Amino acid sequence: MKRILVDAFGGDHAPKEIIAGAMSTLELRDDFKIVFVGKQTEIEEELKQYTFDKDRVEILHAEDVITCEEEPVLAVRKKPNSSICVAYKELKENDDAHAFVSAGSTGAVLVGATLKLGRIQGLNRPAFAPVLPTVIDGQNVILTDSGATPDCKPINLCQFALMGSAYAESMGVKNPRVALLSNGTEDEKGNALNHEVFPILKSMKTINFIGNIEARDILMGVCDVVVCDGFSGNIALKGIEGAVGAIFSQLKAGIKSSFKAKLGALLMKKTFKNLKGKLDYNKKGGALFLGVNKTIIKAHGSSKREAMKNAVLQAVTCCDTNLTEKLKAKLDAEVIDFGV
Repeated sequence: MKRILVDAFGGDHAPKEIIAGAMSTLELRDDFKIVFVGKQTEIEEELKQYTFDKDRVEILHAEDVITCEEEPVLAVRKKPNSSICVAYKELKENDDAHAFVSAGSTGAVLVGATLKLGRIQGLNRPAFAPVLPTVIDGQNVILTDSGATPDCKPINLCQFALMGSAYAESMGVKNPRVALLSNGTEDEKGNALNHEVFPILKSMKTINFIGNIEARDILMGVCDVVVCDGFSGNIALKGIEGAVGAIFSQLKAGIKSSFKAKLGALLMKKTFKNLKGKLDYNKKGGALFLGVNKTIIKAHGSSKREAMKNAVLQAVTCCDTNLTEKLKAKLDAEVIDFGV
């Protein structure tokens, strides 16, 4: 049975909301175990309120916690007994430990995965790959990279394209459309890196490269995978999150402004609810860390039980589809001279 490790002390609402979200997944599927990593006494106290099959819940004691204020590399090296480091040790040493989910320090999750687990053979740099909604019902878009590798070379973007395409295929997308994030859709648009990598992506035989895409079109459903360096991707992701938050904030203020507005909102209640659900990151789980030897899901730091539930289920699904092996196969299948 698959063992899914959960960082019980990672995130703004740990451990209560983390444990609540993970425990709720046990009612939905019966083919995996939850392994909570963190301070055993506090986890045991929190679990007292739940009725569950004790064969499906484990605790892996970890005395320390790495905070978001700590320098990631230093923290990973100086805190081997932290929940993140203990989880990676378990993943590395035991084949039945399949995945790790954490809402903790992004830097520590990234550094720990790279140093403790190691990259897939032949991979140059890893990438964070969040799944975003689009305006088209039932269609998502994968953004890779969203922050793991800020400074990239052409080989990095090409490998991100390969891994993003494999990820989309594992989600049931046939012949995923891959686009390069740029400042215009014309072939000649972009910075020096884009100019260098564009013809390489165009020549690749194992991806369906459709050209450049602008940030405003990421959620429009024109592609299935958006490829970019981690710096641009992180800005794009946070810009989208900020814009969505601002729109809902203004809608809420407008609705409260008058009786007519409140009446109109009542009539539009179902529409607003559907829109909010579609754009809510809690529904998508977390960002998959592409390129390391096991499944790593980085959940949002502010995740509560709904987001954690979906992040855990996302991890289980990635294991079900043997995604790590598919990433390796995709990287092996494409032989290109990257000029490095």
